[in-house]
Amino acid sequence: MQFLALIAFLGFAFLISGDSSSQRIHSQNITDQNWQVNFPRTRDDVQRMPHPDSLFIFIMAGQSNMAGRSFVEPQDTVPCDRIMTIDEDMNWVYAKQPLHFYEPSRTGLDCGMSFARKLLPHIPAGVSIAMIPTAVGGSSIGQWLNNETHREVALLDNFSNKVTFAAEYGIIKGILWHQGESNASEKRIPNYAQNLNTLFHKFRKITDNYSLPVLLGELGSFAQPEEKQSRWNTVNAIIHSVAKKDDNMAVVSAKELNHIGDHVHFDGQSQRKLGERFAKKYLELTGKKQD
Repeated sequence: MQFLALIAFLGFAFLISGDSSSQRIHSQNITDQNWQVNFPRTRDDVQRMPHPDSLFIFIMAGQSNMAGRSFVEPQDTVPCDRIMTIDEDMNWVYAKQPLHFYEPSRTGLDCGMSFARKLLPHIPAGVSIAMIPTAVGGSSIGQWLNNETHREVALLDNFSNKVTFAAEYGIIKGILWHQGESNASEKRIPNYAQNLNTLFHKFRKITDNYSLPVLLGELGSFAQPEEKQSRWNTVNAIIHSVAKKDDNMAVVSAKELNHIGDHVHFDGQSQRKLGERFAKKYLELTGKKQD
């Protein structure tokens, strides 16, 4: 029965993709990348962009738990004609997981699609959502502040370039941030609050919106050994203290989320839940009604 259900789902996904392609989506074969199993084999190019007032743009930033490390399932690769993103060549495409492309040998499922899907019912029917990936695994907040090149990405320049490009097509509505594992050390923790405030000021300056909503995801509660989890808890406390002082910031809970087996990275179900929590918190922060 499970096998038949999977076949039925794949058939349904194929029909959705095929129908969309005939109406509005142009598919381009991807042959030059080392895709993992279940990664999409086609890229669905956006042929007609929405009016700039009808495209809400969200920037995803941070390190590996925002970039995504969990297993991509078929359900994660079904596109929606109201959710888009950019590829590594700055082409607009309909979003499918994985959204991040900076680390081909590491990338996996992130929270972006589940965030967008949760948000869709709460915005006008004629509005689309764009998720812009800028997160790079293993990056510390100091590297972001200093615009260091990490895993071949100049972190702050890349963020700025993506924001500048995307802003030509729509409205930057918020930043989804998840980072802190790389700063959870005795040496780095004391400066973390100040560095967060400085970095978010830079982010908002780049977007030309000093009241731009910023959503901060908590670190997980599954680190080992206990001393490591204790440091993660300290980082979480700092995240809460920073957000509490800014009316346009909010913290997204990682309570009861699970890891992929490494006690560091969220698993697939947890990434989907995390995206939904980001969406709910955004709606709460911006005063919009939700289910």
